Amino acid sequence: MKTKFYGVISPFITPFKEDYSIDLEAVRWLARFQAERGVHGIFPNSTTGEFVHLSREEAIEITRVVLEEVGGKVWIIPGISANYTEDSIALGKTFRDMGVTGAVVTPPFFFKVSGERLKKHFSAILEKVDLPIIIYNIPSTTGINIPVALLYELAKEYSNLAGAKATVESFTYFRQLVQLVKADRRDFAVLTGLDDLLLPVLMMGGDGGIMALANVAPQIHRAVYDAYTSGDLNRAIQEWHRLLKLVQVYDYATSFPTAVKTLLKVLNAPVKPYARMPLTPEPKETEEKIAKLAKDLGLTL
Repeated sequence: MKTKFYGVISPFITPFKEDYSIDLEAVRWLARFQAERGVHGIFPNSTTGEFVHLSREEAIEITRVVLEEVGGKVWIIPGISANYTEDSIALGKTFRDMGVTGAVVTPPFFFKVSGERLKKHFSAILEKVDLPIIIYNIPSTTGINIPVALLYELAKEYSNLAGAKATVESFTYFRQLVQLVKADRRDFAVLTGLDDLLLPVLMMGGDGGIMALANVAPQIHRAVYDAYTSGDLNRAIQEWHRLLKLVQVYDYATSFPTAVKTLLKVLNAPVKPYARMPLTPEPKETEEKIAKLAKDLGLTL
């Protein structure tokens, strides 16, 4: 059985104007650009999109605009993460009524709940939000590493648990997702949140990734994905090495959002480099390093 979600999904950045208001024209441009460059789906109100810096109304507006631009062409899978479970549920129901394809949710990120409390959080969302849900494990920001055993329990109980995104550097974690959860639920998607793990996760039996640099160069991610899924491993490795070079952007920048926004800036995209404080645009020396990297890779818009 095919997974609901697979391939290359972009955790959509939030373009801001200099006064930190949402740049809706840039949102429209970026959604069209990503769809044209081959993303399978777009994830507004994401971690890379600074969702913790957005109001509920802003998250809804951004998702509405992305839906208007590319709904029906790619999946629209907005984030519904919140510290209060009922807030996640309310946002999920709003997005469902807007016609999104699914939703993404992290653990709460203030109180570090575990065990039965964490299970109740996800169970309530899965029970009350009538959408395919991707659970997102990102312990570096939430402080919670979701056990694979918990995802297995939830996958057995809730058919609308469509998959898991994991931003972790552990091959073991992905292996266990494939060998335990996916072995029991063939339609469960295993997705990496790290661009550089795309090919290894595919080779382990995973399904793709939701990766920040797909905001800018999803054609590189698609080249890896398409080559691998067509059986051309040599080509997949070749394209993966291009992706690994691009990933150096993260080595230079101070955050995922500003890495992506700086890369867009040096490529002369109509997306300004502003991020909401405490994040700030990258300094000139970082911008120069990223510009050289983009030139070396021959990146253009």
